Amino acid sequence: MSSAVHAPAAGGHEAGGHGAENKLFGFWIYLMSDLIIFAILFATFAVMSGNFAGGPGPKQLFEVPYLFLETLFLLVSSVTYGLAVISMQSGKQKAVLFRLAITFLLGLGFVVMELMEFAHLIEEGFGPDKSAYLSSFFTLVGTHGFHVSCGLLWMLFMIIQVVRKGLTAGVRSRLMRLSLFWHFLDIVWVGVFTFVYLVGLL
Repeated sequence: MSSAVHAPAAGGHEAGGHGAENKLFGFWIYLMSDLIIFAILFATFAVMSGNFAGGPGPKQLFEVPYLFLETLFLLVSSVTYGLAVISMQSGKQKAVLFRLAITFLLGLGFVVMELMEFAHLIEEGFGPDKSAYLSSFFTLVGTHGFHVSCGLLWMLFMIIQVVRKGLTAGVRSRLMRLSLFWHFLDIVWVGVFTFVYLVGLL
């Protein structure tokens, strides 16, 4: 009787393990599809980057100190999320919540700065309809900003889950997938900062 009782439990645990692995594998597929989207946007920008239509180029549009601060917000947020994962692995719920909150605020600061940059450009008459360069710029940078905004909503949802449920296996799994997503966006931004801004300003 004892083995009959324990056999389904073992099988259920194995199935749960396979379920978590399948979710993680599916999420990796999603990230790869996102990578393809960004690769297409980068390629489009490369083709359009010299088409200013008589309008301004990056040297006239962007300011290095502003871009550096914006980038710093996102890169530091990646560090604080990594610290949240370390706290999660140690079972420190309060530390996880604190570090997720800091990460959220840093990410929110990044999005606000990006929206202010867009609003300033449009107010100056340099919107996406001004030239092919600006059209590809707004599309690439805006798509990344949209992803960061989605990540912030997901993070807020996870903060609520940690408060209500604690660091259960399901919550830990979702936090790890969000970690992959957040670090992925950081890597994409390094590409944007280097390829779109830095190269154009040199």
